[in-house]
Amino acid sequence: MKQFFTAVALVLTLQLSAQMEAPQNWWNLDRQNDDFPGVSSDRAHTYLQGKSNQKVVVAVIDSGIDIEHEDLADVIWTNEDEIPNNGRDDDNNGYIDDVHGWNFIGGPGGTHVHHENLEITRIYTRLSQKYANRNPEGLSKDERAEYAQMEELGRIIEEERAGAEPQLAQIQGFIDAINAAADAMGKSPEEVTVEDIDAFETEDEMTTRILSFARNMMAAEGGNLGDLVDQMQGGIDYYGGQLNYYYNTEYDSRDVVGDDPSNMDDRNYGNNSVEGPDASHGTHVAGIIAAVRGNSLGVDGVGQNGNIEIMVIRAVPDGDERDKDVANAIRYAVDNGASVVNMSFGKAYSPYKEAVDEAIRYAERNDVLLVHAAGNDGKELTLFNNYPNDVRVKKGKPRGKGSRIWIEVGATSSNYDANLPAGFSNYQDELVDVFAPGAGIYSTVPDDEYDTFGGTSMASPMVAGIAALLRSYFPDLTARQVREIILESAVSVPLEVNRPGDEESVPFSSLSATGAIANAYSAVLLAEQTKGKKKRTADRDASLAKY
Repeated sequence: MKQFFTAVALVLTLQLSAQMEAPQNWWNLDRQNDDFPGVSSDRAHTYLQGKSNQKVVVAVIDSGIDIEHEDLADVIWTNEDEIPNNGRDDDNNGYIDDVHGWNFIGGPGGTHVHHENLEITRIYTRLSQKYANRNPEGLSKDERAEYAQMEELGRIIEEERAGAEPQLAQIQGFIDAINAAADAMGKSPEEVTVEDIDAFETEDEMTTRILSFARNMMAAEGGNLGDLVDQMQGGIDYYGGQLNYYYNTEYDSRDVVGDDPSNMDDRNYGNNSVEGPDASHGTHVAGIIAAVRGNSLGVDGVGQNGNIEIMVIRAVPDGDERDKDVANAIRYAVDNGASVVNMSFGKAYSPYKEAVDEAIRYAERNDVLLVHAAGNDGKELTLFNNYPNDVRVKKGKPRGKGSRIWIEVGATSSNYDANLPAGFSNYQDELVDVFAPGAGIYSTVPDDEYDTFGGTSMASPMVAGIAALLRSYFPDLTARQVREIILESAVSVPLEVNRPGDEESVPFSSLSATGAIANAYSAVLLAEQTKGKKKRTADRDASLAKY
């Protein structure tokens, strides 16, 4: 019984954690003027009024974007060299009808990969096939290491599945009990109120306890019993996803694409359907960066000045993205004119990290800034527990320093106190560069709707939006200079805070390399004082020509 109510409380906590007392636009506000630790983008835009700017394209590598959303339709990038829907590669870039971007997890006829394994499952599946019916005693040293890894990953997968099964059953039991009680009342769950529960009588102890729990939640938060069922569905989706897809060694979605996901040289696959089956995450990210400002709709994007466009690149399924798709998505963004790339995704294993590393170097050679979310595990990052990262590793050791066009972003809340760092955010005093608002973020979601999400996935586009603003108003600045400006102008936080994950009291300055929160206004002021470097367009064109 304790486990049952723990699972229920966990799901409700996740659902209710996004409800903030701060205003919906707090992340655009300024601590000095508005009392909220946002990125001061409203203040930056006010300061920049009347100044000239240039078009900047921001590539969003994500789950897909609703390109017809009322607050985004006018800012979606269009490939002017491609004639829509004629079945030809008009611009000869290798992608047919890529009018608004590309879908690297799609297949013929506009099909999509929706759910995926986690990388741990894919690695285990590959190794278990390789070592099927092999005698461990006859393996070489390298093979024994792989075999040991296979066994360890197999244990992890079994533990995860064993943990998910009872949680799924418990939450389903909660929903079933609510539906049965509502039916006994002669009502649908949406019609059941607190008063109905108070008047209901049953001899079933389990139903009584569940209804008592539900009644208390309804009394505290308002709404009806159906709202509670909808919230619990999130738990069904989460634990069901673990069992059916994430840790299911029998599940393989890649047949939809029809490629060899281990062939890193293959770049021409996918389709031009950029929304996908669930574009909530990507649409939310896009709104943070570039939702139209001042149109009395929804939200105002951090970077939007009338000249910021969003290139849509779909490479992130419900599950772990593949290294091949990430590498090709970065290359597509570079080759098709993006100046900034936002990457709000990550995973714990990267079997083809070299391919992603080379794509990062390609972006650096071509003056493109990459912004990446630090992850939501409430843990300290290392070079080996969160991917992609920008540090090349050879034989288990770092090879050189990180890329000079990469920004790793942690997440903050609207609370300027000990709870400033979001409790879910990853951190590290070298591998995380800067923090930005990421908890309780209200932004665009599909079908002209808006919703509140939380994660470093929301913090990363805050910084990408600042970068787009700088690259638009100060076009002579290189990607390296923009990175330096964002980090050097970030606002320091002289607070002792609860460290994510364990809530030990630590200085906020210890959680990232800057110990600060990214700030658009201060970045603009510093950019004005920074002399830009003339772009080497000919060198860039020559580099692109090689690919």
